[in-house]
Amino acid sequence: MRQMVFKMERPDLVKEGDIVQITEGDLPSSWYYTIEPAVAMSGNIPLFERLKSKSGKVIKVDPLLVGFNVTVEFDEEDVK
Repeated sequence: MRQMVFKMERPDLVKEGDIVQITEGDLPSSWYYTIEPAVAMSGNIPLFERLKSKSGKVIKVDPLLVGFNVTVEFDEEDVK
C-alpha cells in the first residue's frame, strides 16, 4: 500500500472512505496528481516515484490553517 497527501482548498469535497479517481500530469522533471474533478492536488513527485494506480481510498482529511490535507491510500501491489 502507498499513501499520498493532496491539498484541498474547500471543505467537504471528499470524506474518509471515499474512493477517488486520480489523473496524472507531467512536468519536465516530476509528476503531479489531481483528485478528480479538480478536488485536490498533490505536490510534485519525482519521476522515479510515479504512481501506478489511478484510484484510491481517502483515509484521512486533516484541517490546516488554510485548506485541508487529504491522505489517499493506493493499492499498487496488483497494478502492472
